[in-house]
Amino acid sequence: MVQSFPSSQTGLKEAYVALGSNLGDRERTLRQAIEELSARAGIQVERVSDIYETDPVGYTDQPAFLNMAVAVRTSLEPDDLLTELLDIEQQLGRVRDIRWGPRTVDLDLLLYEEVSMDTQRLTLPHPRMMERAFVLVPLCDVLTKTHPLRAAVEQSATTAREDGKEGIKRWITIC
Repeated sequence: MVQSFPSSQTGLKEAYVALGSNLGDRERTLRQAIEELSARAGIQVERVSDIYETDPVGYTDQPAFLNMAVAVRTSLEPDDLLTELLDIEQQLGRVRDIRWGPRTVDLDLLLYEEVSMDTQRLTLPHPRMMERAFVLVPLCDVLTKTHPLRAAVEQSATTAREDGKEGIKRWITIC
């Protein structure tokens, strides 16, 4: 079940963020990240996916992850939103020492409206999003029915669940 929050502001841009954690109290850290997102100026959390437990990908000698996604409305430009996400990661103890390694929290900007960009700092849509069940399954929970990528995300998420890709399983439904 997806939790929705009423939209109190118009003219904001819609963006989607993936969240992951595999160190410490994973569920608590994800909830703190959402609270932090909600508390930031210019960011309004609209919808929150269920939480899924997934096997690690890439560097596999580490604990399982909890992953989820949120839909936000924002007045921030993509690069400024990324800055806020990175600040929240740092605030919650993120250390970057092993690529795809263990982490207290990871916040990835997946989509921002229909913006397509590729800079040194940010690529939108997220370049590996469509390859990762741990992103697609929770994203499918929060992606609007009218989003241009909805059909592709839904198909990939369904296939990933059927195939048991990345060991993904629902951890908890947020209500």
